[in-house]
Amino acid sequence: MTLDIRGFIETSLIDWDGKISSVIFLSGCNLRCSFCHNYPLVFGSETLKKFEFEDIKKYLGEHKSWIDGVVVSGGEPTIYRDLEGLIRDIKDMDFSVKLDTNGTNPAMLKDLIAKKLLNYVAMDVKAPLNNKYEEVAGCPVNLTDIRESIREIMGSGIDYEFRTTVVPGQLDVEDIAELAKAITGAKKFILQQFQPANARDEALRKLKPYSKEKMVELSEAAKAYVPNALFRGV
Repeated sequence: MTLDIRGFIETSLIDWDGKISSVIFLSGCNLRCSFCHNYPLVFGSETLKKFEFEDIKKYLGEHKSWIDGVVVSGGEPTIYRDLEGLIRDIKDMDFSVKLDTNGTNPAMLKDLIAKKLLNYVAMDVKAPLNNKYEEVAGCPVNLTDIRESIREIMGSGIDYEFRTTVVPGQLDVEDIAELAKAITGAKKFILQQFQPANARDEALRKLKPYSKEKMVELSEAAKAYVPNALFRGV
């Protein structure tokens, strides 16, 4: 599958904590989350501007002195067989690489880590690892793959974070505690506040996000298993 780049942020201060990064967005995803805010990349990406990697490469080369790293995001990057080639090209320019992934392709993740092509991994864990996962993801999910990706990331020796978007009505305190239990001892667990304005499901655009007090409660529940549990977006 040829890489289809449908988004590029030249400079970001929020996509990689502590780093100035550029962000590449690949189209397509194998999940169907109702709250997804990047859904144009998944549905109708042909309406978005297409970016050629050679142009991105030129920009990166011209701004190498102050860009710390490149984030490869989506969509879901690991649906592309050619992902390794893209990351190698970025690494060959002496940039650090962060991968955003949903963890559904542990074999590719393991291979990229083993080849030392990743400096940071951010994995979205959608829900506790039970039947609720498919409800939140909006489609069938192989939980064995999710568990394997979690193990690979936690044992990799590289920096990483797990993150979960908390949608009222989909996840509550008990769910977050159960989810955190599955990543016990992780370096970092980020609870992301749901942003209704750009949700894929139009019905969710009218839903009020959890309050800051509720986000504190959720993060406290997670800290029983992951001491470095934080919330973001409030």
